[in-house]
Amino acid sequence: MRCELVTVPGGPERPNEDWASAAAPASGQGGVVVVLDGVTPPVGDDGCVHSVPWFTARLGGALVELSGSRRDMDLAEILSESIRRTADAHRPTCDLSHARTPQATVALARWGEHAVEYLVLSDAVLLLEGVDGAVRAVLDDRLDRLPPGSLASAATVDGRLRNKEGGFFTAAADPAVAARAVTGSIPVTEVRSLAALTDGASRWTEVFHEGDWAALLELVRKAGPQGLIDRVRELERADAAAGRVRLRRGKTHDDATAVFVEL
Repeated sequence: MRCELVTVPGGPERPNEDWASAAAPASGQGGVVVVLDGVTPPVGDDGCVHSVPWFTARLGGALVELSGSRRDMDLAEILSESIRRTADAHRPTCDLSHARTPQATVALARWGEHAVEYLVLSDAVLLLEGVDGAVRAVLDDRLDRLPPGSLASAATVDGRLRNKEGGFFTAAADPAVAARAVTGSIPVTEVRSLAALTDGASRWTEVFHEGDWAALLELVRKAGPQGLIDRVRELERADAAAGRVRLRRGKTHDDATAVFVEL
C-alpha cells in the first residue's frame, strides 16, 4: 500500500486548522484515512475557550481510534460518537450552542478485507478510483445549493445557515449531524486508489478548473499531494495578481490538505 499525506497552512499568520491522519493495523489488512477542515470563526465569536486546531485534533483522534477499534460501528456511528466525545471534552467551559462553536468538515474512509467505506460531510472531497481507472467523487453538495448571495464556503457562509434545515451541516457539537453525511461502501476489489482533500486543495478543480476529478487524481499520483498543493499555490498567486478573477471574496491562500492512498 502506498500512502502520502501533505498538509500546508494558508499562511504564517495563522495556525493550520486542517487535520489529517492515515493509519493501518499491524496486520497490514485494512486502514483508515481522516481529513478535517476546521472552520475559522470571526475573531472572538465562537463561544469557546479552545482553538480550532484543538477541536480538529480531538475530533480527528477520536475518528481514527474508533475507526480502527470498532469495526462493529459504521462510519456515521463513528462520527456521531466522535462528535459526542469531543463535545464532552469542552462542554464544562464552552457554549456549545453557539452557531460558530468550533467545527469541521469531514472526509473519512475505512477499508478492510471486503469493502471500502466512505463518509463526507460539508465541502471536503473524497475521490475513489476504480480498477478500470474511472474516478468517482463523493461530495456533499449542500453548499452548492445555498440561496443566491451566500458564499459557497463552509468557512465563510452566513452562520444562520449552519447546521440548519435548508442550509448545510458540519461536525460541531451535535452528534445527530452525522446522519446528514454522505455515506456508502464499495467492494475493496473494485478500488485501485483514493484521495481525500480539504477545499484548499480541491481548488485545483473546483475553483480554477484546471481539470476534472480524474485529472486531479492523476496529478496527485504523479506529483504527489505536495505537487497538487504547489500547483494550487501558483494558481492562487497568479489569480491575486490578476485582480482575483477566480477567488473573488475567498481567501487568497487557504489551509490545504491532500491524502493519497494506493490500495
